[in-house]
Amino acid sequence: MDIIRLDGSHADAAVPLIASFRAALRSFRGIRSVPDAEAAREEFLDYLKAGYPMFAAVEEGRMVGHIVCRIEEPTLWVEQIYVLEDSRRKGVASRLFEQAEELAASMGEDTVFNYVHPNNDAMIGFLGSKGYTVLNMIEIRKPYRGEKNASRIRVGSHEFDY
Repeated sequence: MDIIRLDGSHADAAVPLIASFRAALRSFRGIRSVPDAEAAREEFLDYLKAGYPMFAAVEEGRMVGHIVCRIEEPTLWVEQIYVLEDSRRKGVASRLFEQAEELAASMGEDTVFNYVHPNNDAMIGFLGSKGYTVLNMIEIRKPYRGEKNASRIRVGSHEFDY
């Protein structure tokens, strides 16, 4: 498996991964959707324009996973990490995450910050296996007009709609 840095020439291969990532995220909220390639292409180009470091895992000429990082000096955030289902549990996410950690280390940082849905058990388990066990903060907002939340999440002694 090769890890490559993504640039504009990789758009056609990367867009399906980003679209699948977004559909997977919506599923954590109980929303069924199909990948939106047009929106994913726009998102990919926005990341390029913003200078976000992006990497992909390539096996036998096929992109099987990607990671998108955002740098807010001195912090590196993982915005996205996604691996195709048929390539999971084969070390792909670990190799991609190592790229983020190496980038953070090159900036003099000891950690990478990660956005994770609270019911994304697979990602929480993955991060825990890498030593990421500190809950830094939670994001709290008012509900959107007409928004219906399917569940509640407990953090400490507090419950939140989710």
